[in-house]
Amino acid sequence: MGMKVLVTGANGFVGRSLCPQLLSRGIAVRAAVRSDSAGVPGLECVNMGALDAHTRWLTALAGVSVVVHLAARVHVMHDSAADPLTQYRQVNVQASLNLARQAAAAGVRRLVFVSSIKVNGELTLPGQAFSEADTPNPQDSYGVSKFEAEQGLWQIAHDSGLEIVIIRPPLVYGPGVRANFAALMRAVQRGWPLPFGAVNNLRSLVGIDNLVDFMVQCGIHPAAANQTFLISDGQDLSTPQWVQGIAQAANVPARLLPVPRWILQAAGGLTGQALAVQRLCGNLQLDISKARQRLGWSPVVTVAEGLRRAAQGGPI
Repeated sequence: MGMKVLVTGANGFVGRSLCPQLLSRGIAVRAAVRSDSAGVPGLECVNMGALDAHTRWLTALAGVSVVVHLAARVHVMHDSAADPLTQYRQVNVQASLNLARQAAAAGVRRLVFVSSIKVNGELTLPGQAFSEADTPNPQDSYGVSKFEAEQGLWQIAHDSGLEIVIIRPPLVYGPGVRANFAALMRAVQRGWPLPFGAVNNLRSLVGIDNLVDFMVQCGIHPAAANQTFLISDGQDLSTPQWVQGIAQAANVPARLLPVPRWILQAAGGLTGQALAVQRLCGNLQLDISKARQRLGWSPVVTVAEGLRRAAQGGPI
């Protein structure tokens, strides 16, 4: 019998790309989704409902050798929950560790957990990239919840023998992307002037095709067992370069205004967008040499091609 992978959050942004990639490599896939209406066409789907510390995974795990855990309470810029950390912990920590314990008991060999670069922190100093060796420094509730999940998974691995692979991606973009990157693409495609012309920074992002290809490697490569990896496109760009790349992919002119950074920061503070401005103006670089050296992996799609695919992925 061949390998079977359980993908949680299979109908989400990343899951919708991962499942076909696994199938194309001859790997059987079982898709875990929240409701019957959220099934993935052409896949064996199992309805798990909303995930928590008491979700019963036994049926979904039957015959599975690898779990790729994508389902999560995702980061949002303006979280309206009265106690965001408790909300994040319920799904990102308690539900994840519940799945891992049941996976270990069911004889699953490996669990690939998609964490976040927010475990490392929010910004890097010029010329210094985050690496797997850094002391974790999460700055918000989402990052804290992902770090706590990682710690719990390592304990389960130690106690049970279940192999764990942690992936910490930066912002992921591609066809159908939402949230901040979608808003930026919309603004560029509509020809709006953007005030980032004077920004001099470097940021790592990862295209969906590169992330998915790497995730498959983490599921099957022997050397990935019990490792943490940072992942990106391998080419860091400034915010103006990202705008120019999006414009080129969409075949529209880039309209960048050279507004001084202090004015952007002041405007961000006055409008409650200080964190958003910080992300657009600051550095966030990831060192992916461990992924390259340990797994022999390299990005399969260039930034230019990734942006072209994102721009042509339909209405945003």
